[in-house]
Amino acid sequence: MSTPPEDPRVPRAIGWHPETPRLRPIRLVISWFVSAVALLVAASVVPDVEIEGIAGALAVTAVIAVVNAVLPPLIAAMRLPLTLLLGFVLVLVVDALALKWASDLIEGSFGIDSYGLAFATSLLAAAVDLVLQVFLGTNDDEQYTLRVVRRIARRQGRIEHDGSPGLICLEIDGLGLPVLERAMRSGHAPHLTRWLFEDGYRLVQWETDLSSQTGASQAGILLGSNEGIPAFRWVEKDRGVIMSCSRPQDCVEIERRHATGVGLLANGGASRGNLLSGEADDAILTISRLADEFRANPGYRGFLANGFNVTRMVVLFGWEVALELVAAARQKRRDIRPRGHRGGVYPFLRAVMCVFVRDLVVYSVLTDMMRGRPVVYATFASYDEVAHHSGLERPDTLEALRKLDQQFGRIAAARPYAQRPYDIVVLSDHGQTQGATFKQRHGYGLDELVSRSLERTDGMVSLMGGDEIDAVPRAALGEATGRPSMVTEGDDEPGGDAGVPVGDRSTVVLGSGNLGLIYLMEEARRLTYEELMERHPRLIPSLREHEHIGWLLVRSSERGPLVLGPKGERELATGTVTGEDPLAPFSPTAARHLLRTDGFEHVADIMVGSFYDPHLDEGCAFEELISFHGGLGGEQTEPFILAPAHLPLPDEELIGAAAVHGVLMEWRPSA
Repeated sequence: MSTPPEDPRVPRAIGWHPETPRLRPIRLVISWFVSAVALLVAASVVPDVEIEGIAGALAVTAVIAVVNAVLPPLIAAMRLPLTLLLGFVLVLVVDALALKWASDLIEGSFGIDSYGLAFATSLLAAAVDLVLQVFLGTNDDEQYTLRVVRRIARRQGRIEHDGSPGLICLEIDGLGLPVLERAMRSGHAPHLTRWLFEDGYRLVQWETDLSSQTGASQAGILLGSNEGIPAFRWVEKDRGVIMSCSRPQDCVEIERRHATGVGLLANGGASRGNLLSGEADDAILTISRLADEFRANPGYRGFLANGFNVTRMVVLFGWEVALELVAAARQKRRDIRPRGHRGGVYPFLRAVMCVFVRDLVVYSVLTDMMRGRPVVYATFASYDEVAHHSGLERPDTLEALRKLDQQFGRIAAARPYAQRPYDIVVLSDHGQTQGATFKQRHGYGLDELVSRSLERTDGMVSLMGGDEIDAVPRAALGEATGRPSMVTEGDDEPGGDAGVPVGDRSTVVLGSGNLGLIYLMEEARRLTYEELMERHPRLIPSLREHEHIGWLLVRSSERGPLVLGPKGERELATGTVTGEDPLAPFSPTAARHLLRTDGFEHVADIMVGSFYDPHLDEGCAFEELISFHGGLGGEQTEPFILAPAHLPLPDEELIGAAAVHGVLMEWRPSA
């Protein structure tokens, strides 16, 4: 690796003394006055609530502030099972009680008839207060927040360290380098832009493996290997089960298979909002460690200790749902194409990811910094969530990115108050490519195409919907409702063995973005190309001839791994091309990635890749996602790393998630 002659980390690591967040009296007075005005507005809207003038509102606001300064921290300090659920509800109750108590204490100036009206008034006042604070520019004072978080961190216990800088890794799920560069130019990522052009950061691209999705990428980044993960879902024929990168039991098994004791987060690290834990000592909203969520989890205390956070989250949750409904209606009215399905529960899942999960992860990272953890890896999946359904660079997608950029600014601003100096690295696990889905183009899916091309079938299992975006929000909903079954895929039991049984079905067709997997369960092993042609002579020709299928990967008993295209084929072992090279539209490393995947134990009988048009930068997903990832073609394979310039980067290209693991391990401090 190439290292600059001077490493700026050395002098600032010596004699590090964290600053103390100082409350600014003028800010406090302004916030007090704004909150009083918000309460007056709420009282004028909610029936049977009366406040006599601004003086009465100031007095009520003072009482509420005292109650919120005392009770929410006590609630956060309690060792509650289902900490988030019970703590969240209790803090909301405290907000309503504070209003009711204020009406009893300040007789004549303030009156409220019931706890229900008090609850409605507190929520409406929080909404108005939030709008006014944003309008006046007084919503960026983090000093009180940091004082509360530091106090919580002190109670949990600070972590001993040698003074070396810690490492904060912030992952933006699904953001490709080209999209980030355009967002920087358009002003949608001002903090990241400033880091790059003013604060001495470097921006580099790395290339994903064939399975360009979070499960494979995080296995490589956090654990150092993603061997044997051919896609987001796959079949293990010898066991007769379907594995998935979002099912908790399967994530536990994936981590068990790949953990070697050298995980990125081993020895003191923290995992926040990830699919895999990276062998972290502490985890929140991490699918492979979901059992931790249903016990007393102190990781949420920094968030719950500030009562305003809870009411603010409820308000922003409702606002995000409204934004989604408006954006979906606008797309439909303007007949924007491609256009994804945005109804059902999706608006609420989006709000969970864009508000609920995002804020919990931010507060977890802040608490980790105040405790002095050596390394933290946190995933923010709101951009990925919105892009899948709205489009790669649609207005509401870029707005989700802007809000993430704003949160990263908050984390960076907290560094002077942390227990040790920190380097912040921002990276992504993959990008996305856009295009109308396979089913939108033809009215039928890959599973239907396979079914009618088989000579016979005794039933089919087809999983062509959803993606890893559902895993973390479902985990959050499970934690918030106390229902672990909300996070499972394929069954309703939170425990049990890894994998969902295929049963007696003879065919399994799976979708992973624009990567399809076809398994014929006639043998407990992978069928060869020759066997496929003999038993189902119409299957491979019908797939090759389809206009929106770009390539097939099969194993020939005579020629080894073979890539078949509409007008040619390529032998991966020798590089011999007959006719037109099916991999010509893809990156120069496409053959390398396919050859590696062909060697996996559980690779499909037929791996299917969609077409890719490099001129239009367009492909199509086999799932119902208009912006997608999971295979080859376009920006989905072009994630990035944004890091301080003094951190060394290798001279060669970074190809594969395991290569990123090696770089981050070089950067993390000795624990």
